[in-house]
Amino acid sequence: MAEQGVHEASALRPPLRSRLTARVHPRLRRLLGGRLALWVAFAIVHALLFWLNLWAPGWPLGDVVAVYRVWAENAAHGYVRMGIDAPWVYPILAFAPMAASLAFGSAWYAVTWLGIVVLLDAAAFSILLGSRRLSRTRRIAAWWWVGFLALLGPIALGRIDAVTVPIAIAGLLWAAGRPRVAAAVLTIGAWVKVWPAALLGALLVASRKRGEVMTVAVSLSVGILGVSLLAGSGLNAVGFVAEQAGRGLQIEAPIALAWLWQIVGGNPAVRIRYDREILTFQIAGPGADVAAALTTPIMVVGVIAVLLLGIRAARRGAHLGRLLPSLALAFVVVLMLANKVGSPQFATWLAAPVILGLALRPRRFARPALLAAGVALLTQVVYPYWYDWLLVAHPLLVLALTAKVVLLVLLLVWAVRAVWQAGDGAVRLGAPAA
Repeated sequence: MAEQGVHEASALRPPLRSRLTARVHPRLRRLLGGRLALWVAFAIVHALLFWLNLWAPGWPLGDVVAVYRVWAENAAHGYVRMGIDAPWVYPILAFAPMAASLAFGSAWYAVTWLGIVVLLDAAAFSILLGSRRLSRTRRIAAWWWVGFLALLGPIALGRIDAVTVPIAIAGLLWAAGRPRVAAAVLTIGAWVKVWPAALLGALLVASRKRGEVMTVAVSLSVGILGVSLLAGSGLNAVGFVAEQAGRGLQIEAPIALAWLWQIVGGNPAVRIRYDREILTFQIAGPGADVAAALTTPIMVVGVIAVLLLGIRAARRGAHLGRLLPSLALAFVVVLMLANKVGSPQFATWLAAPVILGLALRPRRFARPALLAAGVALLTQVVYPYWYDWLLVAHPLLVLALTAKVVLLVLLLVWAVRAVWQAGDGAVRLGAPAA
């Protein structure tokens, strides 16, 4: 009888592994759910990216050291100020971080650049975590961003886009509570690199305070242009528009896949050439120049189509928290897919709308978050480690680039559907029209 009682008691007790798991899991969740764990992960990933940019094969900091530093030094020595004395490929405020990276001398330019980007990322990360009790949604968004940076690799810090990403994240996170501040931040970002203008457009559509958003954006832009003109820029202040229009079809551009696969197939009429004026590898072959010329009107049509979908949703009373993340994502992916440049750093743009979506509706944004993570990983596969293989159109690298474009198309389909549903959902809930 005693033995039977022991067996019955042991049968009632959960297995040892289950008991240990029950004890460990809450502790693990508390550990990973705290600010300290997030900041430690942030520091580890950024330290790794810092090291990779300085020492990894493929010269990840090539543009920073060989191009940005030269521009900054030329201006410091009084030779030429890009965007003021000569047309430039970037908006005028892009020169600010480039010049600031000379603060400790030319020899320390790369380290200073990386330090500036890490500090900007830390500021955006702090805004994401907030000063109050850390919510589950923001914790998910923060862990995703850390993972996204790790998957993306050194390009996450090694281009001018890396300066604009934390600015864009901060702007979107402030969109609901501080629309005027958000408009100012996103406008500044757009005058560093054009792409945050897409986020500003999404905010203009989704916000009920669009008049204030427009006023801030226009006033700040006029002020920036005014200062540029006083500095003697003339039309060079907007020269980046013409400079971008004059580019050829870069090999990383999604549309360039049609020619890369021809090279893989052995077509002797198609080749990859280096443009010494723009400093990029471009496609040379039948139809490539025509395709490059068509990308801009295709992009305009795509942006207008997404804009109309966003206006439809807004007029049907879509809530900003539901409309803004998906609309911003749709705009960004259109810019990436209909782009004749397609540089690897463009993948960094995905972070801002996905972080906002996860911070507001993590379950709904799980699928685009996974797709964006896949884009980041494939970007690192292509650049910088095996980029030389892409320059000879190696089939595996062309296949990786093709997979990346497929993921971007899936992202666009998801985002467009989400924008459409935001309008439908608002009508079903009986929300008043905006």
